[in-house]
Amino acid sequence: MSSPLSLAIELVVCAALILVSGVRLSRYADIIAQQTGLGGTWIGLVIVATVTSLPEFITGASSVVLFDVVDVAAGDVIGSCLFNLAILALLDATHAIPLTARIHQGHVLAAGFGVVQLGLLALASCLADRTPLLGWVGVPSFVFIAVYGLAVRIIFIFQRNMRAASGEPLDAHRRLVSLPLRVATLRLTAHATVLLVAATFLPAIAKRLSQSTGLEQDFVGTLFVAVSTSLPEIVVSAAAVKVGALDMAAANLLGSNLFNVAIIGFDDLLYTRGPLLADIAPDHILTLAGAIAMTGIAIIGLTFRAQHKHFRLSWDALAMLAVYTLCVTALAYR
Repeated sequence: MSSPLSLAIELVVCAALILVSGVRLSRYADIIAQQTGLGGTWIGLVIVATVTSLPEFITGASSVVLFDVVDVAAGDVIGSCLFNLAILALLDATHAIPLTARIHQGHVLAAGFGVVQLGLLALASCLADRTPLLGWVGVPSFVFIAVYGLAVRIIFIFQRNMRAASGEPLDAHRRLVSLPLRVATLRLTAHATVLLVAATFLPAIAKRLSQSTGLEQDFVGTLFVAVSTSLPEIVVSAAAVKVGALDMAAANLLGSNLFNVAIIGFDDLLYTRGPLLADIAPDHILTLAGAIAMTGIAIIGLTFRAQHKHFRLSWDALAMLAVYTLCVTALAYR
């Protein structure tokens, strides 16, 4: 059996590949969206959010199909939702004015749909043994996918109407790009392939790490794998903040959470042993509760829109990080 150190090195290598390819892939997705005339909101909420969530999607699929580690799949997706919200809180430190006062208040809509998705997932997890099935798939899995599609549609219409009412240009954050569409598409495909291969190996490494260290699979998935697959969100959001595209960063993180819950539905379609949620550990409810609480705090911050900070981080960012720390500690010492 491999030593914990060698497994940690393998995990770092996979994470590095996911980081590099995820960032490049997001860049080329942005270029393609610009070249094809898609709007900035669509880029942040759907294109970039979906692209940066590909590691979670691929890791979840390989977890249930190739390696039969359902708790790694669930822990990765739910842990990524928690970690994305922690990233959102940390971005608050980049300016003297709270982040929730600098980004568009319309993000409340995406955060609200996030609470709905996470709440439905928590409810379905509690009732997994009594869930009606379509074939081997639990009905809630179809609901997760449908709610994601509905959320994307409603949010896009809302943002379009807001831009029309305010006179804001459709592509306010558009940057000039000289790369041809064909070249951008080929490069995106190449980096997507690298990302796919690296993410496919993550569940196997996580399973061996769990066996080698005695840590539970749900903890390994929620912490180590979730952080690894969330690297693209970290870098893309940080880069967006650096160039002043705060709304794109927020849309990326909140959109990723919407898509992450839908990934559970896709994983269930691939898991042929029965409803996926019936076979995962009950401790994932703890992570879901934390993600719901953090999203709720973000909604309060976006609604209240405090203009001043007493510390480096605003009160809502500090509260979100406190919930995140509590969840991780509870998982480690449960």
